[in-house]
Amino acid sequence: MIISCTPFRITLGGGGTDLPSFYEQHGGFVFSMTINKFMYLMLHPLPVTEKKHIIRYSQVETVSAVEDIRHPLAREALKLHPPNHFIELTSVADLPAKTGLGSSGAYLVGLLTALRAYNRQSVNLQEIAEEACHIEMNILKEPVGKQDQYMAAFGGFRTLDIAKDGKVTVGSVPVDFLLANELVNKARVYYTGIQRSANAVLVAQDAAAREADRPDHQRVIDSLCRIKEIGHEIRDAFVARDLDGFARLMDAHWMQKRQLSARISLSTLDELYDHVKREFGVLGGKIIGAGGGGFVMLYCPKNGRALDDYMAAQDMPSVPYFPSLQGARVVADFTSYEDFDARSW
Repeated sequence: MIISCTPFRITLGGGGTDLPSFYEQHGGFVFSMTINKFMYLMLHPLPVTEKKHIIRYSQVETVSAVEDIRHPLAREALKLHPPNHFIELTSVADLPAKTGLGSSGAYLVGLLTALRAYNRQSVNLQEIAEEACHIEMNILKEPVGKQDQYMAAFGGFRTLDIAKDGKVTVGSVPVDFLLANELVNKARVYYTGIQRSANAVLVAQDAAAREADRPDHQRVIDSLCRIKEIGHEIRDAFVARDLDGFARLMDAHWMQKRQLSARISLSTLDELYDHVKREFGVLGGKIIGAGGGGFVMLYCPKNGRALDDYMAAQDMPSVPYFPSLQGARVVADFTSYEDFDARSW
């Protein structure tokens, strides 16, 4: 058995500029961090007596051929790196899917990492991230960008400079333990209880950015250009250890992001956000991910405990987290020498 562990991510700035409809014209920039909430993939080669693949997630599939797998990410990853045995593949996660933390990218990068280990191939993080992007963006035609796959692969506090041709340059931002500890104490995360697919939000943004004759085209492009600028400013605030400055920029980022689509925010969350800014001194906040629900981050420099109590009363519990500096990795490899020799015959 091979077990891979891949972190979820929280975007800190520049979210949405990693879609090709924007970066192919303007270039993209994202600043993001991974956290200590993970996707785990367990890949187990089945004995020769078995003639089926077993794929376990929220459903269980038993198929005789990889092409018959309904889970699109598992199917395409296994087609790209076909195993020489029938396998059992199981995924479990620390947090639910469809909540804005990059779970699909984490699943795919974790599976590609496990498959490379199983096939005794070298693990190159850039190659794995690009393979994952290729599967989601080119094969499956999902309306996604390049952030989730790269963050899942590399981990840590990272900048992603995306050229017009799609080439990604990965940078790192130095964040020590003291700054990370201050961040988690002030930038608190809450679960709204709303699970949603980001596709509807991203499809609308993508279409508006691509189609110049749409009435919302220029508004969306202008907002994304400003979001990209704010992303650079947020990176600079972290370098300067100015987290209050980050919070105010996060607020400006959120105001711009709401211009992208009416689906990004919910009126109840907007009202709650305005209330906690007035009553608890929240300086900035955002819905994590493409929008529409999932997790919210609220930066509260002085009244964190009181804010936790208030949010809990709204049925939005606090989610403890800490930055994770590692990306996708194999945490256990119990493949036997017999399995390895058999696969090399």
